[in-house]
Amino acid sequence: MEMQKTYNPKDFEDRIYADWEQSGYFHAERNPDKVPFTIMMPPPNITGQLHMGHAMDATMQDTLIRFKRMQGYSALWLPGCDHASIATEVKIVEKMKAEGVTKADIGRDGFLKRAWEWKEQYGNRIMLQQRKMGTSCDWERQAFTMDEKCSRAVREVFVNLYNKGLIYQGDRIINWCPCCKTALSDAEVEYEEDAGHFWHLRYPATDGSMDVVVATTRPETMLGDTAVAVHPDDERYKNLVGKTLKLPLTDREIPVVADEYVDPAFGTGCVKITPAHDPNDFEVGARHGLPIIRVMNDDGTMNELAGKYCGMDRYVARKQIVADLQQLGNLVKIENHTHNVGHCYRCHSTVEPIVSKQWFVKMEPLAKPAIAAVMHNKTKFVPERFAKTYYNWMENVRDWCISRQLWWGHRIPVWYCKDCGKVICTKEDPTVCPACGSANLRQDEDVLDTWFSSALWPFSTLGYPENTEDLQYFYPTDVLVTGYDIIFFWVARMIFSGIEHMGKVPFHDVLIHGIIRDEQGRKMSKSLGNGIDPLEVIEKYGADSLRLSLLTGVAPGNDTRYSDTKVESCRNFINKLWNAARFVLMNAEGKKIPSIDKVKFTPADKWIVSKLQNCIREVTLNLNKYELGVASDLITSFVWDDFCDWYIELSKPALYGEDENRKGDALAVLCYVLENALKLLHPFIPFVTEEIYANLPNVSGSIMVADFPRYNYKWAYKKEAKAFEGIMGIIKAVRAMKKDAECPPSKKVELFIVTENKRLVQVNKDCILKLSGGSELTIIEDVGEVNGKTVSAVTEIAQIYVPLGELVDIEKEKARWSAEIERIDGEIQRAGSKLANENFVARAPQKLVDAEKEKVKKYQDMKAKCLAQLENL
Repeated sequence: MEMQKTYNPKDFEDRIYADWEQSGYFHAERNPDKVPFTIMMPPPNITGQLHMGHAMDATMQDTLIRFKRMQGYSALWLPGCDHASIATEVKIVEKMKAEGVTKADIGRDGFLKRAWEWKEQYGNRIMLQQRKMGTSCDWERQAFTMDEKCSRAVREVFVNLYNKGLIYQGDRIINWCPCCKTALSDAEVEYEEDAGHFWHLRYPATDGSMDVVVATTRPETMLGDTAVAVHPDDERYKNLVGKTLKLPLTDREIPVVADEYVDPAFGTGCVKITPAHDPNDFEVGARHGLPIIRVMNDDGTMNELAGKYCGMDRYVARKQIVADLQQLGNLVKIENHTHNVGHCYRCHSTVEPIVSKQWFVKMEPLAKPAIAAVMHNKTKFVPERFAKTYYNWMENVRDWCISRQLWWGHRIPVWYCKDCGKVICTKEDPTVCPACGSANLRQDEDVLDTWFSSALWPFSTLGYPENTEDLQYFYPTDVLVTGYDIIFFWVARMIFSGIEHMGKVPFHDVLIHGIIRDEQGRKMSKSLGNGIDPLEVIEKYGADSLRLSLLTGVAPGNDTRYSDTKVESCRNFINKLWNAARFVLMNAEGKKIPSIDKVKFTPADKWIVSKLQNCIREVTLNLNKYELGVASDLITSFVWDDFCDWYIELSKPALYGEDENRKGDALAVLCYVLENALKLLHPFIPFVTEEIYANLPNVSGSIMVADFPRYNYKWAYKKEAKAFEGIMGIIKAVRAMKKDAECPPSKKVELFIVTENKRLVQVNKDCILKLSGGSELTIIEDVGEVNGKTVSAVTEIAQIYVPLGELVDIEKEKARWSAEIERIDGEIQRAGSKLANENFVARAPQKLVDAEKEKVKKYQDMKAKCLAQLENL
């Protein structure tokens, strides 16, 4: 198979992916001779389409799993989808609305039939789109949160927690979405700053002795007030405690209670208590045995307990109540007030705190071991700072409301006997009541919070509650890759669920990434219209260019900006790689290439082999630390700068020369470096590396299952590489001098060099002349041996003089030398500052301190030579 002349990803990306999938390379086998490495894909919603967040997630996970697979691990990346209760139900209801059908029209069974049909039609869309990104996940193990395996795990966990007393039903204040008409957990409420008001209301004492003033941001809830609270030590109201107040707009009287919850310094020191509509008031109400009066319906309208306001929308009622209070003289003042208001994370409606009978998970016993697990490094956050977010949520967590008033989802496995009232919670559907034998049973109508099943993902997908071979081999998993926005939604819940049900944390590391913003740093959203479709980017540039752009310059936990320019520059890099590979393969065609072990390395060969070994070590180290951005920068810099810009040019004299042995050696080194560079690049840009690898001489099989390169200390050649960089310094200096003097690159020039490294320069003479455009190189003892006007330069190992006659501009040369001296002074100052720092000298390894001292000595020597050059001018 011959490589095309130009890089065109459309020619091979789909073909290569189909080959990989057909060959079974993505499937992870349980192999006792291999160490497992497991990643669980955060399951995207079945309502979803691939967006940049998914693309980032997929790229990071795929890079890690490909790296580990090539390292010889039994690497499992398990994919799947989430049923997404609220989001999916909303979509289906919208579709039904367009047809003029309601949930009530078709009933629960009819609705669920439609939901499963919708899932079959759209649910796999995002999985097909993921393939376009090159995701190498084990599609044979693909899971769904409502498939048979996951559903069984959900039932097992619910019943076990219920039997332990950790799941209970009760009347509690919960977050209620009047639009979605369902309860929400605390994690599903998004807080945004809203410009609102404080309404100050006057409540008169029943005995006429005094009035109290209370403030509220939700005056419509005053109809549910059952007390006013003051602080027990507040002298202003001591005589009022135990008395009653008239509740305006009603015929009710409410008591004044003393409670330490009240801050006497805030406002008037009096707080209206509405147990049915505020979580703090609910607690105060419980302490004082206050009645709970709920004045709002599930749809956000006022109910019959709201009197004449019954049937009004909450905001309409608010306006009317304020107007009526003003008319009665009970409205003292209205104050502007900006405050955090809870919104539903799905529909963004304002959430109402409301008392409701719901199912809860008791969190304190589950949170404690989960906090300890992170504190004792059983699970580590990368970056570490995100552990604070985790601790903050877990230490202040309230009981988790897990029931949802929806039809799509895992139905709560609780039945009620209509005859004797027995509550039955079992792992299998009951047919008769165990207490009275009646078959007259009714199942609870609610479904579980979506996150209840997602919390079990690391083990439910592997066969729990059965102790399957997969579960034994692949659990606990190794790393979870996810965004910082769902640490409490999902990460925390997986950790406490894994500890509770498996006795082990679900993953060793949590790699947190930021969000992708647009070029202006704004979050991508439908309302701003700044979202970018990854599939359109792939169509234009190819998947590899997109993948590389998403990792370039990215650090764990930090947000990144998307730009076409970034993708284009990544495509330019791949283009350069493509052309370099074509150059190597065209020269290698039909040639017998010796084994790399048989090659007699030149100084240039040792330099590139040394740079490759260093790159292998650093890329491996950074991938293991999850520094994917650093790793991708290291390998792309090596390929672009060291291999393409330098070594390929350095190899050309041998390739175009007459010495067949030297030509074979050069080709062996080119092929060796190219092959290893492709392997290092493969986790990042899998398609193009596979396409090129298939064309390399003396290789077989897929690069996907080739061995990842390993550092070879025998080929580190540190001393030789350092020496050769001195030669490269001469070449760079000559090129720069010619450019500054506006000497055409094609014009051959004489080089006169003063150096203590005569042998090194002499051995590499041909290389210097070829790459710098020199005609002749003479090693001299003193500048006096050079005639005519010259330009000159100082490098670490040489002083170089190039006679350029009338092209030499003396004033320009003086300015150039002055600038160079200034640059060197900066380097001396930098190194000197480090050595002047007592902490650095005392604590840094001696090797580093010595290196800084050597640096100062080197630059001082260079400065002396530069000053001499300036003096000569």
